[in-house]
Amino acid sequence: MLIGEVSRRSGVSTRMLRHYDAVGLVQPTVRTSGGYREYSTDDIRRLFQVESLRTLGMSLNEAKRALDEPDFMPADLLGELIRHTKVRIAAEEELLENLERVGAASQWEDVMATVSLLRALESESGARRQQAVLAQNEGTPLSVEALVEAALSEDDLNVAGALRWSLARGEGEGLAALAVGMASESVEVRRRAAAAIAEIPTTEATTLLSSALTDCDVAVRDRAALELGSRRVVEAVPALLRIVVEGRSDVEAAEVLGILAGNTVVAEDIVRAMQDKLDATVDAPTRLRITQALAEIPGAEARDLLAELTRDGDRTVAGTATAILRL
Repeated sequence: MLIGEVSRRSGVSTRMLRHYDAVGLVQPTVRTSGGYREYSTDDIRRLFQVESLRTLGMSLNEAKRALDEPDFMPADLLGELIRHTKVRIAAEEELLENLERVGAASQWEDVMATVSLLRALESESGARRQQAVLAQNEGTPLSVEALVEAALSEDDLNVAGALRWSLARGEGEGLAALAVGMASESVEVRRRAAAAIAEIPTTEATTLLSSALTDCDVAVRDRAALELGSRRVVEAVPALLRIVVEGRSDVEAAEVLGILAGNTVVAEDIVRAMQDKLDATVDAPTRLRITQALAEIPGAEARDLLAELTRDGDRTVAGTATAILRL
């Protein structure tokens, strides 16, 4: 079969067939009596194999390797193609989201302002990204989806703070998207989501933070516990006590426990839990942190426990308890 007929039947242009011939990918192997080069049945079969491989995203070199090298391992190449395809799909989905955001603008000036804001958020300069978020007060606001997406990926502390502030002003409009972030497999994304939710003063945000108390990441749990305690959510008490015992943000956790202890019943429960923690450990730094945390707890039960600690075998613990009672 001559090149023209192969082109008509296969849909591959004669120009591409000649290129395949030149690079040694698909070459006509038969000669007619007149000296013309013809494609054999095997040549045409190879052509269709090449076209099939190209539909998978393979380059011409990759297709040639797959067909010519006996020890070629297609699994590795296919795995790489899968990864590249996922990256391309993700990029196209991001482009689609941006187009939809821009399409929501009703005036051409709004379209240009939205595009400018989105481009600024992609800048390598943290200062420019922060300025883009803060500038929403002066012009076109970003969509909630754009703010959440930026907040869940931002690693600059100043920019992240501006994004959380902007989301908090929306009074919970982005909570549904932030909830998706809380379910992410990425620890960093969950931490950013928890930090953003903690600044939204709504009942729905409080519910989301409560679910974060069981997160496998200690930073997410701590952030949720500290914020829930400041909102007087009693369920945060065990997590706050763990923070004190383990010595992460123990001063802040003790202050939050003091807020919760404004309720007399809760205060008694907190003191009993502290007593249990003291009885369960001989670690001097841990006992000292618990003693210091008692300074934040009002009521007779806390004073009684401090009085016992003035006679503690550890001189630092005893001295600290004595100083607290004098104050």
